[in-house]
Amino acid sequence: MEHGILLSGGSDVDFMIHGVFKYSFFGHEVWITTTHVCLFLVILILCGFSVAAGRCMRKAAARAASGEVSDETPGGFQNVVELIVEKLDNMVDTSMEKFAPGYYNYIGTVFIFILVSNISGLLGLRPPTADYGVTLPLALVTFLLIRVNKWRYQKPLTIWEDYCSPLPKWLPIWVPINIISNLAVPVSLSLRLFANVLSGTAMMALVYGLLGVFASIWPAALHVYFDLFSGAIQTYVFCMLTMTYISNEIGDGVRH
Repeated sequence: MEHGILLSGGSDVDFMIHGVFKYSFFGHEVWITTTHVCLFLVILILCGFSVAAGRCMRKAAARAASGEVSDETPGGFQNVVELIVEKLDNMVDTSMEKFAPGYYNYIGTVFIFILVSNISGLLGLRPPTADYGVTLPLALVTFLLIRVNKWRYQKPLTIWEDYCSPLPKWLPIWVPINIISNLAVPVSLSLRLFANVLSGTAMMALVYGLLGVFASIWPAALHVYFDLFSGAIQTYVFCMLTMTYISNEIGDGVRH
């Protein structure tokens, strides 16, 4: 609470990033901030869920292999795991069609990580995605995938014509502008996610900070919107844009 890890319960709450403790690394001071702590907690939650899901699915597979039919339908937790995987795979299938299998794991991982990070405010944490140092690396990984697929599936001449567009390839006046446009992709992806999550975090911090003890029950409705609804929408937007950008560069899927 002293370092702003939690966003509830007092007039001293703020939405800034604070240093929790520091240590020396090759002569330089390195800080562990509230973002690192909240990010670590989110990773622990995801790892715990992954371990539990893995054990559940392995037991189900073992029962099926042995011919054991004691349960005609899967258990509740197994249903939840299968539903999550099915919905995520369907989302990727809809956007990427025949290239979807190669991106199930990446899109699914990014979706779950961003969603849990965004809604961690429901647990009183400061969402890690309210830190630009978290959203920018996610966008840079997407940008790397876009560039890799562009060079894998498009001819160099086609790429050059793309950079010269809308003018002919022998008149490269628009090349600098198109390069800047491409470089703006990770910036826009990361800023959109960061700004939306940070704005919700700031609003909730102001509510708790200004109202103090009066902010006891009714802010739950604001949490539902800023953390749950808005967080889910921003997660979906980030993943949909990622799939759209990659699909545009893959094109017909013929390698050159």
